[in-house]
Amino acid sequence: MMDELLFYDTLRQGLWISVKISAPILAVALVAGLAIGLFQALTSVQEMTLTFVPKLAAIVAVFWVSMGFMTETLTGFFARDLVPLIAGG
Repeated sequence: MMDELLFYDTLRQGLWISVKISAPILAVALVAGLAIGLFQALTSVQEMTLTFVPKLAAIVAVFWVSMGFMTETLTGFFARDLVPLIAGG
């Protein structure tokens, strides 16, 4: 019984970490997509590269800026929660 609770709690923490890590990139992709879609609707420009390139550039920029946060969060989760479980503590 305790093993199941520990498993589900670790799984819940892992899913929450994945949400925290992916949230900045997904939020920027959403905002960039909305801004580009609004620009295309206002100007009637329907160019495929206009939707892809700025969104990709925004995602890469946010990934570059938030890479330290993502790494710290993930390594903290592994060091604090998963490694002691694997080691038997």
